[in-house]
Amino acid sequence: MSFDNIKHDAEDLGGKAKEAVGKATDNEDLELDGKMDQFSADVKKTASDAVEKAKGFVNDTIDKLKGEK
Repeated sequence: MSFDNIKHDAEDLGGKAKEAVGKATDNEDLELDGKMDQFSADVKKTASDAVEKAKGFVNDTIDKLKGEK
């Protein structure tokens, strides 16, 4: 797990906490803010995972072209 994914997981957890507090206090704005934080974290994590997979693919392709694999 990369450092970025750890940051995204922390953002997601913070969003869940905001959502829970918003529900408990009947604060729709805080609840929505928490949901948005969770969505943002999910998008960032998905993008980060895609970048890592692309880097792996590029590196594997370079290795094959060099005859190393």
